[in-house]
Amino acid sequence: MSPVRSDEAVRELLDERLTQRRIAGSDFFDAESERIARLCHRMAERFARGGRLIAIGISPAARSDVRHVAVEFVHPVIVGKRALPALGLAGESGPLAQEVALTAELEDIVICFGESGDSAALPRSVKLARERGCLTISFSELGAEWTFDPPSSDPFVRQELVETLYHVLWELVHVFFEHRGLLEGRTERRSHDAGASSFLYPFLAEREHDLGAVLADVQASILMKADEVQKLRTATLNGALVALSEAAADLRTALDRGGRLLALGNGGSATDATDAVADFVTPPSGWPSRPAIDLVADTAIITAIANDIGSEAIFARQIIAHGRPGDALLALSTSGNSLSVVDALVEARRREVVTIALVGYDGGQVAERGLADHVVITPSQYIPRIQEAQATAYHVLRELVELE
Repeated sequence: MSPVRSDEAVRELLDERLTQRRIAGSDFFDAESERIARLCHRMAERFARGGRLIAIGISPAARSDVRHVAVEFVHPVIVGKRALPALGLAGESGPLAQEVALTAELEDIVICFGESGDSAALPRSVKLARERGCLTISFSELGAEWTFDPPSSDPFVRQELVETLYHVLWELVHVFFEHRGLLEGRTERRSHDAGASSFLYPFLAEREHDLGAVLADVQASILMKADEVQKLRTATLNGALVALSEAAADLRTALDRGGRLLALGNGGSATDATDAVADFVTPPSGWPSRPAIDLVADTAIITAIANDIGSEAIFARQIIAHGRPGDALLALSTSGNSLSVVDALVEARRREVVTIALVGYDGGQVAERGLADHVVITPSQYIPRIQEAQATAYHVLRELVELE
């Protein structure tokens, strides 16, 4: 039998986790905002000289971040932002250091995900990248030129802070393309014009010649974004106390009775689904491993379905293949309107699969049509902040599953 959780116990845990994240986030970004601003400038210089972003990692959770940061740079979600070259290496084609040796070039930016104790391949790969002339970034002591070590021992909190950091890097590196006179080796100048994305940079004006002023504005924007995500985490968890508690209870029941968790999403939400699966299969904190299937993991299956049937069927078809009565589905969508997610939820319900949806905006079709048994809404229209708050939600969900 699954444990009975009182509302008070759930409320207490959510309050503790929000406080934990508020303190760690404030300490981290207050201390690092100036360095993050300078790093955005350095990265923009590298991109302007033809460099690429190469993300590397080995652990299951790190691999999700590798894929997440790559898709953010290559497929920007903000209208008017340029696609920037990025790729992920996760030791899938061979030893990680060998992949880095065959890929990294002068002017590239290598961002390493993972902890110092994960594998000797991480510091070896970072060292090799530095020797190649790459700018190197890490989130624990791995010998990178730029190290940002989140002030928490909780792996979930660390990962959430890192996700906000790389989202901020992606958002704000573009500021310096709009101030091209501040980029080393570029002689052309043009007035600042953020176009459709100007709402991201409320502090910026005509400061093409003043690097210090632009860096100060970027630093202020970083602190604003860090504050925004904490408020959104709070709104998400406070608004979903009952949904998260009941979802965790149903998921625990499903797992205890031999069911599996299936997880899915598109783009950055696909990488979050991968992370959620990793948290169940290889959990931290001594929790038991739980059976989970990542429906975004197999590109052959996804591309075959998309090519032969249509992209809206990429998950529903897999639910038909894998979904069994007593299983559970975790679906992530920033809009709540993705056809592939909607169709998967409909198919899951036909097959008596418990459905849990994490959605942004106002919940979209998922909430309006009641397509999931449990719906957690992150009330925002800005995708990076939605994903960061959703990461907190599924991390808390994982913890609630094991709450006795």
